[in-house]
Amino acid sequence: MSEPLRLAFRAPSADVTAVRLRADALGRGEPPAFRRRGRTRNWELELPRRDGLARIEYQLEVERADGSVERICDPANPLRASAPFGDKSVLELDGYEPPVWLDDEEAPTGTIVPFSTRSRLLRADVEGLVWSAHGIAADRQLPLLVVHDGPEYAEHSQLLRLFDSAVAELELRPFRAALLAPPRDRNETYSASTRYANALASEVLPALQEPAPTPDLPGARVGMGASLGALAAFHAHRVHRHLFGGLFLQSGSFFRRTTDPQELGFPRFARISRFVGGVLRAETAPAPIPVVLTCGATEENVANNRVLRDALVRQRYDVRLTEHPDVHNWVSWRDTFDPHLVALLERLWG
Repeated sequence: MSEPLRLAFRAPSADVTAVRLRADALGRGEPPAFRRRGRTRNWELELPRRDGLARIEYQLEVERADGSVERICDPANPLRASAPFGDKSVLELDGYEPPVWLDDEEAPTGTIVPFSTRSRLLRADVEGLVWSAHGIAADRQLPLLVVHDGPEYAEHSQLLRLFDSAVAELELRPFRAALLAPPRDRNETYSASTRYANALASEVLPALQEPAPTPDLPGARVGMGASLGALAAFHAHRVHRHLFGGLFLQSGSFFRRTTDPQELGFPRFARISRFVGGVLRAETAPAPIPVVLTCGATEENVANNRVLRDALVRQRYDVRLTEHPDVHNWVSWRDTFDPHLVALLERLWG
């Protein structure tokens, strides 16, 4: 039997009345509570190890005598993970190894230019960044990776370091990436919105031809996203069949009532469920493309990803699902870039 995980916390003051562990890896139930050692300021927690996890991101929820509650990183643990709503402490369990490309500090860095275009359909500006491989002329036509939530991928998953390393190591030929930020409300824009899919096809991607000239060839443009961003990329493909030549979708939010009752309160649950239901019921699909799915082995979205995978197999997509030992977070997605994203791009772009 594996040794349990043990955490210790020394309260900064005597007025701490409770300490709890907040971690997505532990699910939606009551967070486990630390036990206080006698009358000291020392608190301890012991947890059984869980299968399907190689690392745990967490925060400590500290409650004080005046009723105030604060979430903090573990002061006794220097290891941190970057996230949009603040850093989290990290436990790396036995056998976990971060990707080797993270240590590649010698690869020449590509160029980054800002991108912005006005969308008439969305009545909003669509903004982001365009990354180009090092040393590439601005007018050279290159394959394009279109990344939903791209700026956050760059900040929290070090996506651009992967690009620089993969090109420098000759794993990938030079290419460009459009790192798109969601316009307006992300939950609205990325939730199987036909308005957004139309704007992407008729306004955003044509506008990208100036900073990122792309050849008009099958497979030259690939879509990528995580969570709702993955759903939006897949939905855009189903609305506009020749928009992408391949898709890399991470922990996609392919919600259905049967697999995702915990998401019934999401404002656009019904729209997502209708779209996904139509995909699952279809027996065939025109213009199937290569699709790579990744998902945490113990996260809530793994069930809907499995169901979608099975439907796409039936519809003759070249589809692969990789389940890895983590949950729904930016480092989890980072850890599957290589080999899975790299292999997809190499297969499509040579």
